[in-house]
Amino acid sequence: QVQLVESGGGLVQAGGSLRLSCAVSGRTSSNYAMGWFRQGPGKEREFVAHISRSGGYTDYADFVKGRFTISRDNTKNTVYLQMNSLKPEDTAVYTCAASSSLLLTTKPNMYNYWGQGTQVTVSS
Repeated sequence: QVQLVESGGGLVQAGGSLRLSCAVSGRTSSNYAMGWFRQGPGKEREFVAHISRSGGYTDYADFVKGRFTISRDNTKNTVYLQMNSLKPEDTAVYTCAASSSLLLTTKPNMYNYWGQGTQVTVSS
């Protein structure tokens, strides 16, 4: 059983930065591609970023490109999401997910395991 635990959320002013972490336990994180998703108030869950098993490939939703960076340290079984130049519209619960699929995907139903999420609130 794989468990994912996010941390690093909080309240930040617009233009500020946060770094989210997702600790993977139960299985070696390098067995999984990892993704970050978010769900804002009154909105559906949306894809934010994902990273391949080795970390060699990443991709982002258009609305975070140039501001967010996903990375991973497989020696620590941890995935990160560095968020810079935060905007009020980035306010959401951010959740990491693990996928055993061989292909990177933005589709939530292709991810096998999910964390509980961490709240990010950006004030204007």
